[in-house]
Amino acid sequence: MVIVWRRLWAVVCLSALTSPVLAITEADYQAALADWSTVLTEYVNEQGQIDFVSLAKRPQPLQAYITVIAKVSPASHPALFPSKADVLAFHLNAYNALAMWGVIERGIPDDFDSFFKRLRFFKLRTVMVGNTRTSLYDYENDVIRKLNEPRVHFALNCMVKACPTLPRQPFKADVLVQQLTALTQAFFNSSKHVLVNDTEQRVYVSEILNFYTDDFVASGDADDLLPYIQQYHETLIPNHYQVKFMGYDWTINQQP
Repeated sequence: MVIVWRRLWAVVCLSALTSPVLAITEADYQAALADWSTVLTEYVNEQGQIDFVSLAKRPQPLQAYITVIAKVSPASHPALFPSKADVLAFHLNAYNALAMWGVIERGIPDDFDSFFKRLRFFKLRTVMVGNTRTSLYDYENDVIRKLNEPRVHFALNCMVKACPTLPRQPFKADVLVQQLTALTQAFFNSSKHVLVNDTEQRVYVSEILNFYTDDFVASGDADDLLPYIQQYHETLIPNHYQVKFMGYDWTINQQP
């Protein structure tokens, strides 16, 4: 009996190794991207808040997109993503959709305000991208950050209130530079993320710049962040102002 089971197991493993990966065409991917566009248009408002309650009642467009990105990625289907912009746009869309789907899967929690809640959601929860198992944490750090574009931090959205504004349209390669620039400028000129206190001679900034300091300044030193902030802030901040970090609001970004 043991020998029989071993032979059956060998057949199953061989079948898994030799079975072709399901082909995804350009048309399939574009149709899925249209579903993601529908989700953003219908369930995200101008302030970037998400109507999770309504989305949970009609999750089919989001689920359809999640199903496709589980099978396709620039690694598994490189022909579909011929440029660096195509690759980056895919990953930004995929991450945001997977985070949104995760909130629905968890029954729309109130927040991720404890270490263990964040651990379960971002690190221990499995997501699929291009036939590869990963987590949101590993996807961001092992794939997206390695593309060496620091402005991704103003485009990636973990679905909580302190995140950058979630745009109401997908990221697209042909306008990606403009999209990233607009989101970054909006981020640094929102008092929710950057607040200059002239009395204290300090600039309070989102903890995103604390989480990922290495991506913004070569030194990795928070004291060197001001020149980066100055690139996008509309008002000149004196060079001697001290950078301090705001607390991060982990409340789910549900529409009122």
